[in-house]
Amino acid sequence: MDIVQIPALQTERLLLRPFRSSDLDDYAVLRADREVLRYLVGAGREPWDRGRSSRHLAFMIGHWQVWGTGTWAVEHKESGAFIGIVGFSEPEGWPGLELAWALARPYWGQGYATEAAKEALAYAFTTWKRERVISLIHPENRASIRVAERIGEKLLDRINHLGQEMLRYGIDRETYFTQAAVDGLALCTK
Repeated sequence: MDIVQIPALQTERLLLRPFRSSDLDDYAVLRADREVLRYLVGAGREPWDRGRSSRHLAFMIGHWQVWGTGTWAVEHKESGAFIGIVGFSEPEGWPGLELAWALARPYWGQGYATEAAKEALAYAFTTWKRERVISLIHPENRASIRVAERIGEKLLDRINHLGQEMLRYGIDRETYFTQAAVDGLALCTK
């Protein structure tokens, strides 16, 4: 198996970069926050301990190596602060290439999730040439529904995923490029 070089992406305010071992403290804090975990599928409602966060961080890094896609650490460019995660999951049996995001509470409501998700979505369609991207969202997670809609995803259906009812939002490649042309969006071409 070849080692996948994890790309780094940038937006106006954010750096989407590979995880570093120094991210473990911040990632453990993110996953110990009940409000962050509240709607995340498979996360449970109980705060994670440092060991579980460490294992999940390794899973996210390994996802890049096994499936060629994965999740980035989201860093605030100006301050260098770790503010959360954005990226893709598509392990065996998953219902599609899922774009997901989670931010630490101090960074909620500032447009960071939308900004990071837009860049990741552009990368999936322009660089990976994927045909469809989905987002699985808990039906009560209004903030994530708004992010999905802002990046152009539409509600496709409701599914049972890992024992939970989830809304499956999504967008296909053709729709993405049509919307980008209409909106005059700068597309990620790296």
